[in-house]
Amino acid sequence: MRGSLSARLLFLTVIFVLLSEVLIYVPSISRFRLDYLTRKLGEAHIAALALEATPAREVSPELESTLLRHIQAQAVEVNTGRDWTYMLGRRMPPLIEQRFDLRHAMFWDPIGDALGAMLQRRDRIIQVAGVSPHDPGVVVEVVLDEAPLRREMLTYSRGIGGLSIVISVIAGALVYVTLRGWIVRPLMRLTSSMIRFRQNPTDQTSLLRPSRRTDEVGTAERELAAMQAQLVAALGQRAHLVAVGEAVTRINHDLRNILGSAQLVADRLDASADPAVQRSAPRLVAAIDRAVALCSRVLEFARAGAPTLKPERIAVAGLLEEVTSSVITERGIAWTVTVSPGLSVIADRQHLFRVLTNLATNAVDAGATRIKVTAQRRDGRTAIDLADDGPGLPEANRERLFQPFSFSTKDGGSGLGLAIARELMLAHGGDLLLVETGPAGTAFRLDLPAAERSV
Repeated sequence: MRGSLSARLLFLTVIFVLLSEVLIYVPSISRFRLDYLTRKLGEAHIAALALEATPAREVSPELESTLLRHIQAQAVEVNTGRDWTYMLGRRMPPLIEQRFDLRHAMFWDPIGDALGAMLQRRDRIIQVAGVSPHDPGVVVEVVLDEAPLRREMLTYSRGIGGLSIVISVIAGALVYVTLRGWIVRPLMRLTSSMIRFRQNPTDQTSLLRPSRRTDEVGTAERELAAMQAQLVAALGQRAHLVAVGEAVTRINHDLRNILGSAQLVADRLDASADPAVQRSAPRLVAAIDRAVALCSRVLEFARAGAPTLKPERIAVAGLLEEVTSSVITERGIAWTVTVSPGLSVIADRQHLFRVLTNLATNAVDAGATRIKVTAQRRDGRTAIDLADDGPGLPEANRERLFQPFSFSTKDGGSGLGLAIARELMLAHGGDLLLVETGPAGTAFRLDLPAAERSV
């Protein structure tokens, strides 16, 4: 139970119910005190009526003492509003320490007076004035010892406290049982299913069987079950792909050896004096070279893991100048570069150079004659747009443009260039996006974090 969600729910429920009981207790004890004092005013009024039965409106000291003892007062004064006042008590009243006028009390005054009475450490002599509950036209003032009031308030508080504890425990237990059945147990079931699935993802008996609940818990169960089913299918497909990849790697290795032998034979044929051989040999050698290059790229892609980055601050203008000098200028392509002043990125220079070079080479291989590059800040990030005037990409290949082995801009290509380029951009916390393509040309965007962010 310790540290569990159920125990915390039970504990918090008890605490919250107790807090609500405290909020109820404060006005309740105030009302109890007001009722007590109002009752004393009524008793004092009735006791003072005994004076009307006497001709001089006086009673004997013994009867006066008895009346005051029954109402637990030391002095009483009743103003009837008819030019006379009834009084009970000694001629010299005791020293009054606090006066309370119930006629002019605001809402918060009784609450403060009640709490003050509860916190008193000594017995005070108080005077209470108010309208008689038996006659609205009569004003009664009574001098009381506060000790009996405090005792009754403490007794009342103990009763309220005990009742609050019982209510808190019962409410906490009910909430605990309800929430445990509706929320905690389904969460434990979800957690148990996730743990079993993590320990053995291939065991389909560990998959969650969602209930028919239509609330948030039911939605979580169905989503988890769907996610587990997708992961099982993905893991099964991945296992098959790993097996196929290992087989392709072995076949590729043997194929490279075979192509190496064929290349030696092609080199010998290239030295032949036979005119027919001289015409066919170059095409044979080129085909073998492309096959060897393709095998090499496939092996490199199969062996490569997650790219390792060496981030540094790079001036975008200088990087684009290197790309221009190494790729575009040699092929006579018109190159236009627009870079925001002082623009820089934090990235691996070699990898970013490789991505830009790949995009530029693809544009040239597709038949572009002009390439325009625009680098600027956009929405707090760095955007490098590379646009060409080539024929555009085939519509059928746009959806699988960044998938390995799916699309290449030149004959004999492996279809790995764009896939690797996007993988490098994702490793930098960015992305490689196809902005537009069509008969007027194609535009790609390199989206990178701002230079202030480290990679």
